[in-house]
Amino acid sequence: MIEWVAFRSGARPVPRPVATPLVWATACAGALTLVAVHNILVGTDRPGLALAALSLLAALLGLCARFTAAPGTAVLCWLFLNGFAVPPAGTLTWAVHRDAFWLACLCAATLLGTGLARLLHARAAYRRVTTAGPAPTPSPDDWPPFP
Repeated sequence: MIEWVAFRSGARPVPRPVATPLVWATACAGALTLVAVHNILVGTDRPGLALAALSLLAALLGLCARFTAAPGTAVLCWLFLNGFAVPPAGTLTWAVHRDAFWLACLCAATLLGTGLARLLHARAAYRRVTTAGPAPTPSPDDWPPFP
């Protein structure tokens, strides 16, 4: 039997985060695309712009991901940044201060996006939970007697 129900009836659940492998696949494809566009338009001599673009991508991916996906997302974005946006292209290098800063920026962006999403979802869920009407005011007869 089919029962017709209006879309707006009942409580709406809080959206579930996207599966971590899907977030990581999107991070790979998005980071590859962003770094390729960066190399075509700007070149490999200005990795700061690539870092900003990848941080924005990481924050956007964090909006729909779990907290456990944040480190992997940051590392995947860093791999493309380090491997293809910094000369020599195609070679992974490790400059302690630079790469640690890049990893921290990317991880912070992902965590910021995920935290912001959880905060907005919790706020929306709190607003959906409402009472049927104003709370009843107790009458003086309902008050407990004084000793």
